[in-house]
Amino acid sequence: MPGGRLSQQDRQRIAAGLLEGLSYAEIARRLGRTTSTVSREIGRNGGPAGYRAELAHRATERRARRRTPSGRGGGSGGAPGAGAGAGAASGARLGDADAQTAQAAQAGGVEMAVGMGLPKMMAKVLIALWLSADGRLTAAELTRELAVSPASVSAAVRYLTAQSLIRRETQGRRDVYVVDADAWYRSTVAGAEQTLHAARVAKESAERLGLDTPVGIRLAKGGAFLERTSLDALESAERWRGLLASVA
Repeated sequence: MPGGRLSQQDRQRIAAGLLEGLSYAEIARRLGRTTSTVSREIGRNGGPAGYRAELAHRATERRARRRTPSGRGGGSGGAPGAGAGAGAASGARLGDADAQTAQAAQAGGVEMAVGMGLPKMMAKVLIALWLSADGRLTAAELTRELAVSPASVSAAVRYLTAQSLIRRETQGRRDVYVVDADAWYRSTVAGAEQTLHAARVAKESAERLGLDTPVGIRLAKGGAFLERTSLDALESAERWRGLLASVA
């Protein structure tokens, strides 16, 4: 039943859905569950390539038996403690908000980011960071949280770092990826500077081709427009940067 623990039959249906190549969202729809429930279940039990219904069911039963008898062992989270993995990462999102609310926020955020031009995997990683409790996750945590391959996360964080949407910190031998309020400023500046470079290239090309030619005129006008709008964006970002100072 929706909201209760997954049954062995539920897990068999999840395994069957993975074999069919269904998305987590479609598997969740067929089960009458949230996508986050399915994602956590798969992530903590071998991932999409290694998920086995019987093994997942036995592992869940073992985790339930290990829980302390404090009356808080029920629910759909993973085993307690630092090794909780994906359950810990998901549980920390939005300050332990209701799973359905968190899932709706995640889905809406990913849709928004994709609509703004981010590739879907990059959008998923960015939104996972934005919805984490302190805006900090390791690559391993992102892999478990999103139930994707380490290679997918690696490609995504490289892209997002290059776009100044996130930053990387080193803690010992681990890399931690961080998103904070100032990321809006850094990303805006990076985008404006890229546009400004394109504007200057266009204007230089126009001069080489001749400002009295149709191509030269078109490039010169386009370059002037891009130059003006990018400079305005840089000026505006600097002017309003202080608004981010009070954002936690």
